[in-house]
Amino acid sequence: MTLPTLLFGFVLSTIYGAGFHVWQGGGARRLLLYLLAGWLGFVLGHLLGEVLEIRPMLVGALNVIPATLGSVVALFASKLFAPSRQMEEGE
Repeated sequence: MTLPTLLFGFVLSTIYGAGFHVWQGGGARRLLLYLLAGWLGFVLGHLLGEVLEIRPMLVGALNVIPATLGSVVALFASKLFAPSRQMEEGE
């Protein structure tokens, strides 16, 4: 995989995580959680697409559709399994 493809994947997954944070709200910890979930899900989705040979949309060597789906699944899973905001704030 080339450097431009890696950078494109990093930027795209960062946009997914930051956009999810804007939509769901929360503090800096939530932003970090959503960024990490977006990155991890993107990588896992890409790799799963490679292993299963699912390639509906390639940008260079990047499986965009499976990577995006992996990112979305990871973001919603992080929202579901993370403690609620009231518990974070100590209420």
